[in-house]
Amino acid sequence: MSLPILTTLILLPLLGGIAVLFTSKQNPTQARQLALLVSLTTFAVSILMWVNFDATSADYQMVERYGWMPDFGISYHVGVDGISLLLVVLTTFLTPIALLCSWESIESRVREFSFFMLALEAAMIGVFISRDLFLFYVFWDAMLIPMYFLIGVWGYDRRIYASIKFILYTMAGSVLMLIAIIWLAYHHQTATGVMSFDLADLMALKDIPASLQTYLFLAFAVAFAIKVPLFPFHTWLPDAHVEAPTAGSVILAGVLLKMGTYGLLRFAFPLFPQAALTFAPYIALLAVIGVVYGALVAMVQPDMKKLVAYSSVSHLGIVVLGICALNVNGVQGAVYQMLAHGVSTGGLFLIVGMLSDRRHTRQIAEFGGLKSVMPKLVAAFLLITLASVALPGTNGFIGEFLILVGAFKGRFSPDAEYYTAVAATGVILSAVYMLWMFQRVNYGPMTNPKNRGLRDLSPREWVVIAPICAMAIVMGVAPGFFLKPMEPAVVRTVQSIVGTNAPVNTKAPSGDPAAVTAVPVRAR
Repeated sequence: MSLPILTTLILLPLLGGIAVLFTSKQNPTQARQLALLVSLTTFAVSILMWVNFDATSADYQMVERYGWMPDFGISYHVGVDGISLLLVVLTTFLTPIALLCSWESIESRVREFSFFMLALEAAMIGVFISRDLFLFYVFWDAMLIPMYFLIGVWGYDRRIYASIKFILYTMAGSVLMLIAIIWLAYHHQTATGVMSFDLADLMALKDIPASLQTYLFLAFAVAFAIKVPLFPFHTWLPDAHVEAPTAGSVILAGVLLKMGTYGLLRFAFPLFPQAALTFAPYIALLAVIGVVYGALVAMVQPDMKKLVAYSSVSHLGIVVLGICALNVNGVQGAVYQMLAHGVSTGGLFLIVGMLSDRRHTRQIAEFGGLKSVMPKLVAAFLLITLASVALPGTNGFIGEFLILVGAFKGRFSPDAEYYTAVAATGVILSAVYMLWMFQRVNYGPMTNPKNRGLRDLSPREWVVIAPICAMAIVMGVAPGFFLKPMEPAVVRTVQSIVGTNAPVNTKAPSGDPAAVTAVPVRAR
């Protein structure tokens, strides 16, 4: 019997988190060290999973399936394909970084903080590997509890408001999705005589009326749109980011937001392809509005953390546009951009957190001229900023380029090129607000004497920020390393959505294979 790698990835942080609770209350360093060790071990197991993954296969691998509640058609069914594989690795990569960045900033209830971080990691991994919709929903909602406490207990002044707003928004969408999941399971029982929550069984249903598909698709899509967050469901995000501790912001931006785009790609679109083709133009329109809106609002923010938060609204809008393109270029770019955004935006929150820990303020006007006293931190800040604005040679460029190429030939509208042109302005605007913020914080005269004594990066902070900088470069110069394992799964997903439906993009003739794959990028 092979090692159950996926179950290990869930149980290791969960059991490790419980073990952290039994460490000495008088010795918080013990809790920190154990939590970091558990998270690093989990990351090592995820790398082992990647090593054992067959990058040429589109099938789910390392599948584990055990009966859980067989009378209700519910099973513990997990597996990874090229899409979920990389998102799991992203999760395990960012968690030890988030724990290490909070080493000195979290001083109270360290055991509980470490437990919630590890429990959150377990739930996030469960979301990405679940093949049973009931199991997926359990992990989806379980993830809310640790994040609620991370914001509500260790956040800033308005933490209670932000944590309640976060959980209410997400739960509102989750209830709609749960109703749709239960309906699908009962419909499967009506059609086959057997109730099932298994994703493969539910995707095989072909007799759902188009009108009913609409309601079911919207139930899933709204839940995922809130999590993205897609305009106009984004209002919870700035509050959650601003009030969360640095570690919470890193995980929130790096992983949790990707659950929304992952859900659209994994569940909403493949389960209801007719409704997906119908609503793709409207979702794409909201995505484009979000790209421009998020960028414009970010430009006027006086708070660095809120600026980065609104940049996520803009960047995730581009990801949703890539998914709506319904071709390999767009979807592959969307998955790549999920990874890139997790790295670069997580890095930005780390930098802002380091500055906030030193000065206890995030106001841009309070800084200026930091280059003269903190050259190493400013160098890391510059690299991550350039990655965020998609400079060629950094991780952000690859994903956004593929998305724009795919969206230009997108199936969601005969006028897809106009959507793409407007979305491309978001790339320009991101350079405006990010570089403007960087210039005001780090260059010019140092007018505030409080900044003169600021220390540069400590050895611990070097360990925190160096992996982020390295990944920003590696993903920019060697994209094939990440594109290759995801491509078969992306092709399969696009074909499962498009199938034999008539092309939405009237520029692509019906039956033309290019309408499905849109010149796929072959990673070498």
